[in-house]
Amino acid sequence: MTTSAIPPMTTRAIPPRLLLGPGPSNVSPRVLAALAQPLLGHLDPAFLAIVEEVQAGLRRLFGTANELTLPLSATGSAGMEACLANLLERGDGAVIGVAGVFGERMCEVAARIGARVTRVEAEPGTALEAESMAAAIARERPRVVAFVHAETSTGVLQPVEAIAAAARESGAYLVLDCVTSLGGLPLALDAWGVDAAYSGTQKCLSCPPGLSPASFSPRAVARVRGRATPVQSWYLDAGLLAGYFGRERVYHHTAPISMIYALAEALRIVLEEGIEARAARHRSAAKALVEGLRPLGFEPLVAEAVRLPMLTALRLPERVVAAGEAALRRRLLERHGIEVGGGLGKLAGSIWRVGLMGENARPACALRLLAALREELPG
Repeated sequence: MTTSAIPPMTTRAIPPRLLLGPGPSNVSPRVLAALAQPLLGHLDPAFLAIVEEVQAGLRRLFGTANELTLPLSATGSAGMEACLANLLERGDGAVIGVAGVFGERMCEVAARIGARVTRVEAEPGTALEAESMAAAIARERPRVVAFVHAETSTGVLQPVEAIAAAARESGAYLVLDCVTSLGGLPLALDAWGVDAAYSGTQKCLSCPPGLSPASFSPRAVARVRGRATPVQSWYLDAGLLAGYFGRERVYHHTAPISMIYALAEALRIVLEEGIEARAARHRSAAKALVEGLRPLGFEPLVAEAVRLPMLTALRLPERVVAAGEAALRRRLLERHGIEVGGGLGKLAGSIWRVGLMGENARPACALRLLAALREELPG
């Protein structure tokens, strides 16, 4: 059979969705167009120039001069594993703040590495107490202190400075989860004293999932190079990755070319708008959401002082809980093309997580959800 005789594959129709869950978010047509650009080789100078642009853009958004700032070829969970696996060796101590599911995941990753994990917990929907974290750090003298800046499972924005100061005073390396905050809030890794941070592309950057922006301080890189044992993950070894994402550009793995194109365009969009203006837009959208849904009985889970602007956790009205909140979410998806997220862990069935991130951080998106809920919850 000749090639011309092979029938074309039927393309599955993708339904249009307004993605108002905890991620992914909708992407700009500019980002979709970037994905369709012709491939280059991963060592082609034209492609490496794009990689350099991406690294420079990520430094600006992370608020850092770290040379080893890079798009890891994996999702945000791999970014978590990369930061912890590079800084921890078996038997090292780790103090980890747990204010939701992703703090729990940090504990799990650190334990699998063989670290001695000390948990400092907060009630779901509240921030970690800096005093409790500082006390644990002073007592344990850990190798690593880690916590989540923007806890996606609860919608809490964690203040960084006081915990970071306690980590620095003890000599610990500080790891910060910025998966939901990067591109939606100003970050200041260098000013805060963060040694390693990671994020994802699919939330406030409004890029498809598949890359994990990460940054390692010179102090963290020195720690990796001075380890007594090799990093347990060859693929995520920052010392090896520095060969490709550093000045030498030594082959390590085949980078996901099209996703790097997409991230480059997404970063251009963020930087054109400006991070302060973008943060203000996220706050405005979140305010419209909370004010619009309150008359229907939806109340914020998190106090305003520590509430994320890009992801709002909402306590559900009793009538929604009694009827089964998943049924209402399904109707929103099937009848209105709107996705929202349910609760995780202890909060499953009692809250929704509504993301207004990146391209979707607009009052119009909140109003569309409100109109759909008015239709589904008359009276």
